[in-house]
Amino acid sequence: MLTGKQKRFLRSKGAVMRPLIQIGKNDLSENFLKQVTDTLEKRELVKISILQNASLTPKEAADWLVAQDVAIQIPQIIGHTLLAYRPSHKAEYQILSKAVKAL
Repeated sequence: MLTGKQKRFLRSKGAVMRPLIQIGKNDLSENFLKQVTDTLEKRELVKISILQNASLTPKEAADWLVAQDVAIQIPQIIGHTLLAYRPSHKAEYQILSKAVKAL
């Protein structure tokens, strides 16, 4: 579980990011989960945008992601955008998670 200080740090990093993944009318699927986990493995933090034609809310998408992979944490949901964080398993990509652990 992330502390308030860690969430603030991740939100500040996410504020300058552009959404890399979008949820549209196809909603949530195994392909979407694979895309999210692959991106999180390399970046550790990803911004996900829920398009207008999606049939679910950002909260529902966040809950689904956490249910699929308990290591994923959601530090922020604003409007139709959510921020997902998961420490990478590979040491070479663990730049952000080291900074989060230090807080």
